[in-house]
Amino acid sequence: MHWTIVLATEATQEGGLFAFDATLPLMAVQFMVLVGILNAVFYKPLTKSLEDRDGYIRDKTQSAQARLKEAQDKRAKYEQELASSRRKAQDIINAAREDADKAADAQIAEAQRQANEEREQAAAEIEQQKQAAFAQIDRQVDALSRQILEKILGSELVKR
Repeated sequence: MHWTIVLATEATQEGGLFAFDATLPLMAVQFMVLVGILNAVFYKPLTKSLEDRDGYIRDKTQSAQARLKEAQDKRAKYEQELASSRRKAQDIINAAREDADKAADAQIAEAQRQANEEREQAAAEIEQQKQAAFAQIDRQVDALSRQILEKILGSELVKR
C-alpha cells in the first residue's frame, strides 16, 4: 500500500492521474456524456425491447391460459355429450335387443303354433286313414265271412 501512494504522488507531479486541474471534471463530464449516449442509444432501446418482450410474453401467457380454459370447457362439454351419446346408444341397443327378443319370441310362438297345427292335421289324417283301413278291413271281413258261409252253407242259403 505504501508503494501505491508513492506512485500516486509521482503521477501527480507529472500531471497524471490525480491532477486537480480541469482534467478530472472533464473526464467526469465525458463519463456522464458517455453514460447519457449509452443510455439513449443502448439501454433505453434495450429496456424498451425487454419490456415489450415481457408484455408480449405476458399477453401470450394470458391468451394461452384463456385458450386452455376454453379448451378445458369444450373438453368437459364434449365429454358430457359423449356420455349422453353413449347412454342413448346403449338405450337404442337395449330397445333393439328387446325388439329382437320379442320378434324371436313371436317367431318361436308362430313356429310352435304351426307345428301344433301340422301335428293335429297329421293326427287327423292318421285317424282318417285308420278309419278307412278299419272300414276296408270290415269289408274284407264281411267278404271273407260271406265266402266262408257260402262254402259251408252253399250260395243259395246265404243269398236268402
